[in-house]
Amino acid sequence: MPGSRRTTAVALAATASIALLATACTGSNDAGAKDDPNARTTLTFWHGWSAPSEVEAIAANIEAFEAKHPNIKVKVVKGITDDKLNQALRAGGSNAPDVVSSFTTDNVGRFCSTNALADLKPFLDKAKIDPAKTFLPQMAKYTEHEGKRCTVPLLGDAYGLYYNKKAFAEAGITAPPKTLSEFDEVAKKLTKAKGDTYEQLGFMPNFQGYETTFEHYAAQFGIQYLDGEGKSSLASDPHTKALLTWQKGLVEKLGGYQKLEKYRTGLGDEWGPKHPLHTGQVAMQLDGEWRGKMAKDAKLPFEIGAAPFPVPDDQAADYGKGYLSGTILGIAGTSEKQNAAWELVKYLSTDTDAVVSFANAIHNVPSTLAALKSPKLNNDPVYRTFVDIAQHPKSAHAPSSVNGGAFLLTAQDFGVAYEAGREKDLDAGLKKTDAQVDKDNEQAG
Repeated sequence: MPGSRRTTAVALAATASIALLATACTGSNDAGAKDDPNARTTLTFWHGWSAPSEVEAIAANIEAFEAKHPNIKVKVVKGITDDKLNQALRAGGSNAPDVVSSFTTDNVGRFCSTNALADLKPFLDKAKIDPAKTFLPQMAKYTEHEGKRCTVPLLGDAYGLYYNKKAFAEAGITAPPKTLSEFDEVAKKLTKAKGDTYEQLGFMPNFQGYETTFEHYAAQFGIQYLDGEGKSSLASDPHTKALLTWQKGLVEKLGGYQKLEKYRTGLGDEWGPKHPLHTGQVAMQLDGEWRGKMAKDAKLPFEIGAAPFPVPDDQAADYGKGYLSGTILGIAGTSEKQNAAWELVKYLSTDTDAVVSFANAIHNVPSTLAALKSPKLNNDPVYRTFVDIAQHPKSAHAPSSVNGGAFLLTAQDFGVAYEAGREKDLDAGLKKTDAQVDKDNEQAG
């Protein structure tokens, strides 16, 4: 299971579940816990990884941690969904975890504002760890909310463009496109129609396609989402209209919404060997760094390349940036073993060898500056493309919100309605979307 991947459905379930935390979590105080970190104890660590290679990689780091901290044993529970995690954080008790990881970076605002996860500042200060100097700045930013840090990054994800080199060569394309106007031309050139379907589609632009969500596109346009007062600003941000206009234009250039949707619903599983990039059904794909390893494991009959996803023509100077996300790590606000739990969090998130070995094993991007510079880090050129994207100063994640990722789902829903033609007035629709986001945020407190 690659890093912090998520679908809109998963994010919706996580957001709905975590909303219950607001009235139920007791959290922790700013002074931190009072347990003796040198006492013999057992920590419970919940994580979401489930693939054998991922489970083995995290188990190896836990074994190394226990060797350095012989007084602390760690009980690991794998394959935990955010829904189950949120229920446990809400309930507390002896069966609840002490340390948790989540793939849903969009929920950091909720985790912090409800005290579901403990404030890590006292622990970081005591350990003399400055997040701004330890973690990649963009990752440090998305793991805190309004100055409160209740999580730290545990590896990251960067999104870019994968492309079929054989298809490029056959079409006479010598280099990946850098601007969206170039991208549109390439996508159309790579598209081979076959009756009412496709023999090969240059790119699947639809908002419900694999990873082609509003949020992922938005990073290329520099959309800010919220104004200085926390109000939704989609309608007043010209980048939003530019995104939706470009995306719908590409949909029309490649055959129209209905034709693309029919093709999309017949594509193979995103996480299996029949992914459309693997089968040659699409020639280009917006995706994260894990796709390179998955494509290699699938033993494709052609070579794939990777590059940053193109940017709007008026932002050509910013080419190289992309959407960022990642796995977050924190301490349960209800845990009575927070000092011991901090030792595990600190090791997993800041020990350079631990971070590098884990990143290499599951093909994610390291989250610490030291790990990014390590000579032990995977040197595969496709993988390194995403390491570079992660370090671009304008690569970004959406802002945190007290309502978790609900505002992103509202924007996504409008995008789907607009591309399908159900919403015809772009300006009016964006104003309506802003009003809905503000209403939802107000209700969430």
